[in-house]
Amino acid sequence: MTQTPARGFAPEEYAARTKRAQARMEQLGLDGLLVMSEPEVRYFSGFHTPFWQSPTRPWFLYVPASGKPIAVIPEIGAELMRRGWLEDVRTWSAPNPKDDGISLLTDLLAPLARRGGRLGVMKGHETHLRMPLADWERLMAALPGLGIADATGLVQGLRMVKSEAEIEKLAHICGIGSATFAALPGLVAEGMPLEEVFRAFRREALAQGADDAPYVVGAADQGGYADVISPPSRRPLQAGDILMLDTGCMWDGYFCDFDRNWAITRADDMARRVYDMLWRATQAGIDAARPGATCRDLFTAMSAVIAELDDSGGDIGRLGHGLGMQLTEQPSHAAFDETVLQEGMVLTLEPSLGYGDGLMMVHEEDLVVTDSAPRLLTTRAAPELPVI
Repeated sequence: MTQTPARGFAPEEYAARTKRAQARMEQLGLDGLLVMSEPEVRYFSGFHTPFWQSPTRPWFLYVPASGKPIAVIPEIGAELMRRGWLEDVRTWSAPNPKDDGISLLTDLLAPLARRGGRLGVMKGHETHLRMPLADWERLMAALPGLGIADATGLVQGLRMVKSEAEIEKLAHICGIGSATFAALPGLVAEGMPLEEVFRAFRREALAQGADDAPYVVGAADQGGYADVISPPSRRPLQAGDILMLDTGCMWDGYFCDFDRNWAITRADDMARRVYDMLWRATQAGIDAARPGATCRDLFTAMSAVIAELDDSGGDIGRLGHGLGMQLTEQPSHAAFDETVLQEGMVLTLEPSLGYGDGLMMVHEEDLVVTDSAPRLLTTRAAPELPVI
């Protein structure tokens, strides 16, 4: 495994992100940008805390047309926020259902409203308003001259392309995930309950250096599996099972996201064939992941291989996505997504196939788009279905 990167980022990283956002805001005619969900607040401020697990308090970050962002946050977060690069941190005692930061936010945005300015807010797919709707309505009522514009493309477009410092963190957690998967065959055996397999994986991930393994899903069944999102059962692993684990381990706020498949004791011919086909579909996606190609191109390359066994012609939905501070980010490798790949994008490739009597199999790798061939961040899965 490579040397552990430094935690956090230098102030210059956040300054560069802010300047890129402000340049794009100027092009779009935006006078300010308001973000309030965890990845976006952290992207511009470096504010990294598990306290976001609590839904009680709203958190606001305002990016002006020039200068540093301004934080409007509950007092409980003031000490941590002030350790970062921001200078203007405005707080209130929260929770306060009658005024959870709305007065502070109104005062901050009032100059924009008075001159009829336009405020960017994320409205689109994979976004949400992380404040009570009633508070949003109160805020808008207090700022009648303020125009609200959709800044989803602006922010998601910035976050799609990672800096070298971000890629270093992503490579590190993908290395931890790869080492954990490599160790797993020595930790599990026929007869082991599936929930114990999950626990063994999580323990090993932490031992390998992950900060957390918040996302571990998978399944095991005869010749394949039918469901990859349910909690694990006490069912013991049986000879002929195909075991799949899909992990989203985290290090310093960045995720890996990939899976691995194993046969328990033996594998039938169909399972081996499906595994081979998905391995080749993934390789087709890797070969297609070049700057200038589109996400649709990656989808088409992978689905063409899947069509060897899929009666629908390989049209089975999204075959991967972006990766970073969230387990899944924009863009999507799908027929509808014409996003053009750029150097620095970190992507998952995730072809899957339904077969047999309600069975399925999934394969996944993580990579970074470079100026030439993509660089795998995960250790490539074995080309033949491994047997435990």
